[in-house]
Amino acid sequence: MKISVVVPCFNEEECLTRTYERLAQACRDLQAKHGAAYEIIFVDDGSKDKTWSLIETLHTSDKNVHGIRLARNFGFQAALAAGLNRSTGTRVMVIDADLQDPPELLVPMWERMTETEASVVYGQRLTREGETWMKKITAAGFYRTLNWITDINIPIDTGDFRLMDRPVVDVINALPENDRFMRGLVTWVGFKQEAYQYHRDQRFAGVTKFNYRRMLLFAIDGITSFSIKPLRLAVFFGGILIVACMFAAAWALFQWGKGEVVPGWASVFIVQLMIGSLQLFMLGMIGEYVGRSFLQGKGRPLFIVAKELK
Repeated sequence: MKISVVVPCFNEEECLTRTYERLAQACRDLQAKHGAAYEIIFVDDGSKDKTWSLIETLHTSDKNVHGIRLARNFGFQAALAAGLNRSTGTRVMVIDADLQDPPELLVPMWERMTETEASVVYGQRLTREGETWMKKITAAGFYRTLNWITDINIPIDTGDFRLMDRPVVDVINALPENDRFMRGLVTWVGFKQEAYQYHRDQRFAGVTKFNYRRMLLFAIDGITSFSIKPLRLAVFFGGILIVACMFAAAWALFQWGKGEVVPGWASVFIVQLMIGSLQLFMLGMIGEYVGRSFLQGKGRPLFIVAKELK
């Protein structure tokens, strides 16, 4: 048995050393208790600080540490895919570098997977320390909206912190799509999946790289990767507007037949603005799907590796 721990990193020089220390100790505890060999794979997603040089130092002092440096910042999901692609363990844990998800849960999650014969054990957050009320509200709304609008049931209050066995990782690695929403893909592939509830800590150091703009783009990725309901909503709202316009036209003709002029240009302007805005919104939604098909059709790789430490 062997555990691979995949850690995507982007400008995490303030956290990286402490992250390694806690991860290495958790892996040694697993090795002592269950005899599992281990590797820790740090994926540098085009960092501008000293993240890569720290990974090189850790690799020199500990050969269980492997490093992957991407040619530029491809994004968290691509960095995660790169780590999964290079992993060799019979089981693979995914964890962030900021220590909000405790590395010490490796052993109990491993044991939960063994006891339940699950293929995936995912972390489910009971609390989220050090996060603003706005972040908590938007996160809660995101997961619930995602479950309503997508065709799969993604567990609420979960992230990418999880333990997977090799068959699940192999299936994910074989998927051809470029726009990846990893937590959705893990749910989509099926297999037996178990929740492991825990309390999420506040960030160890530095600031989050996941701002509101990235959150919005992430939400769009999640929705458009697993559902065509937005396109169906476009048809639905379009039908409602057609019916409403038919009634409005009938009323206008009735008033015209009576010799009365419909007063007020403002009402006409508002209706036109409403319809035009809705049309632009729906065209944008359609464009999002068309754009994804265009990018997928190019067949470009999901990531490019500049350097690798094995």
